[in-house]
Amino acid sequence: MLVQRKSISAKLLSLLVFLQAALIVTGGSVRLTGSGLGCPTWPECTPGSYTPIPNQAEGQLHAWIEFGNRLLTFVLFFCALAVVIIAIRKSKIAENKQRIRSLAGLQVLGILGQGILGGITVLTDLHPLTVASHYMLSIFLIAGAISLRYELIGKKTQEVEGVIKFFVPVLVWLTLLVLIAGTVVTGTGPHAGDEKAERFGFDPRTVSWIHADLVVALIVATLILLIVARQMGSKEIGKRLAVFLIIILAQGLIGYIQYFTGLPEGLVAAHLVGSTLVWGWVWSLAKIAQSGFKLQRFT
Repeated sequence: MLVQRKSISAKLLSLLVFLQAALIVTGGSVRLTGSGLGCPTWPECTPGSYTPIPNQAEGQLHAWIEFGNRLLTFVLFFCALAVVIIAIRKSKIAENKQRIRSLAGLQVLGILGQGILGGITVLTDLHPLTVASHYMLSIFLIAGAISLRYELIGKKTQEVEGVIKFFVPVLVWLTLLVLIAGTVVTGTGPHAGDEKAERFGFDPRTVSWIHADLVVALIVATLILLIVARQMGSKEIGKRLAVFLIIILAQGLIGYIQYFTGLPEGLVAAHLVGSTLVWGWVWSLAKIAQSGFKLQRFT
């Protein structure tokens, strides 16, 4: 343990994870309120001003919602810089020094990439591919922030073997496929961030059911792995899998309800929050299991 759990440094590491997840939520609020082009240009909010101006054509509410999302990126950036300083100072004599510093540096680079990608998203009038890329980059940054926190604070691990060691990585990849399919559904659906934004030309029903089928596969895989973990006496992994099963069941229920009720904004927002929780939990599971997941060598 390089950083004490109750220290300010530990709190900053936790804050970084929280802010990375919060950026997904605030980005979703921009889309759900139709504020995606509240600031119609980039890096300025409106031509001649980096902040919203009175009587802006896009409307004050939309402009400030989008501007608020941009401001969060700056808060996240400065938090990441503070974490880089912590990582450099605390890892001087650590065996995993290079890994810790690489993870911290990638957070800063990723946030800068988010800013550039956000600009491309605005300048392409919210093309669904750039919106989806924005989300997926956040997903990877969440994984990196969680990994960095574990490297510095430490984690309770449980060595796994056999079926569990093989299937935990499968669970992570399956979760990633679920999220990617979710971005396709979102890019096909009605909540584009602006009524004139382009959408994917897929059949909404077809992509929704593909997404749902992947969720069902994830639920079944998790249930099987939970049974195996309990039979093999992997108590910590079993507890984590049980919570993960509850999370994805709740997320699936929200998904079905929102689909059959016409995608109300409140449920869509809840589903978006749930996606960050699903990913954060399964990634933490992979780290705790130390299952040989290939991306561990990077994150």
